[in-house]
Amino acid sequence: MGSAEKFLPYGRQVIEDDDIEAVTRVLRGDYLTTGPAVGVFEADFAKVAGAKESIVCGNATQALHLACIALGLESGKTAIVPTLTFLATANAVRYTGADVIFADVDLQTGLMTPETFEQAIVLAKQQGAAPKVVLPVHLAGQTVDQEAIQNIARRENITVLTDSCHALSSTYKGVLAGACRYEDLAVFSFHPVKTIAMGEGGAITTNDSALAARLRLLRGHGMIHRAEQPFDPALGLDENGAPNPWFYEMRELGYNYRESDIHCALGSSQLKKLDRFIQRRRELALLYDEQLAPLAPYVLPPLRVPDCVPGWHLYAVRIDFEKAGCSRASLMNVLKAQNIGSQVHYIPVHRQPYYRELYGDLNLPGADHYYEHTLSLPLFPSMTNEDVCFIVDALRSAIGA
Repeated sequence: MGSAEKFLPYGRQVIEDDDIEAVTRVLRGDYLTTGPAVGVFEADFAKVAGAKESIVCGNATQALHLACIALGLESGKTAIVPTLTFLATANAVRYTGADVIFADVDLQTGLMTPETFEQAIVLAKQQGAAPKVVLPVHLAGQTVDQEAIQNIARRENITVLTDSCHALSSTYKGVLAGACRYEDLAVFSFHPVKTIAMGEGGAITTNDSALAARLRLLRGHGMIHRAEQPFDPALGLDENGAPNPWFYEMRELGYNYRESDIHCALGSSQLKKLDRFIQRRRELALLYDEQLAPLAPYVLPPLRVPDCVPGWHLYAVRIDFEKAGCSRASLMNVLKAQNIGSQVHYIPVHRQPYYRELYGDLNLPGADHYYEHTLSLPLFPSMTNEDVCFIVDALRSAIGA
């Protein structure tokens, strides 16, 4: 078998002429950094996500960090994080000084379940901690059982901050991920491999306007510019006893987590294509399902979870490498030689040296099983049906099925 004409990575942005034109208009205008395009994107994205408010940041890690701060995480507090996620979900908790309790996940889907959430709560209480926040993670486009997790969180007085970076346009029981019916806050990513691309970008959604205002304040150094706000007279008054024209005030430590008009112009342009992108991702996933069926039981498609219509950020197959007679590394190398990229999502965070040193070796068998049997195949809207067939043929040849 030959190789693909061009390399097929596991994910890739789709940038078209109208996206380039949108960015060019900003470059020819008056604002490059935080200007009118930011507010336009925030309004556009809130509508797409089904939430009242969205707060855009430089990336999703910044968004997670700001959300953790706004929810009161700090040294002495604890948050529950599923171990099967990208590093940022847990790291954002640690940035605040709070501790992480890692939850296990379902061994077939990689998702935190109500049962593993309950187990993590029990573990936290055994350690004398009362978890303040839980960060469920929607993986590959599939959602956790949001209603069940919300019910447990309410019972335990735990705030829900959902990592929805993989789930733009996914729905749970007919509700969009990030609409904040089942969570207090949700976070999204606009990294180039995600559903829409901004180069770098992230956003927080919420239905709490007061919380949104605080997040925007924290995003910009904690600075207040509006002269009508109560202020510290020591910062100076004009001859009429009002704040000086150059007035600004910082009441708490904030961060420079703002996004630029350049990125937001691209983001608003990409949002106009979202339905098309999602439809194509779903078509490709169904084609993968069909083409992979003869490879069972060596290779299985993602196990669908109930109540969810996924937007499909990733297409992560489950492989029995022992039955297939090959290692994952060797399979990835064989595919790469044919211009097919693949990736593993993710190494469980509790295995990382930093967290092992902090919390010791943990036994989370569901996450370990999922990690050891999964491989993400290429999935992005500009792929052709022929690309999918070529990838599956290469996979079949590699495992000798």
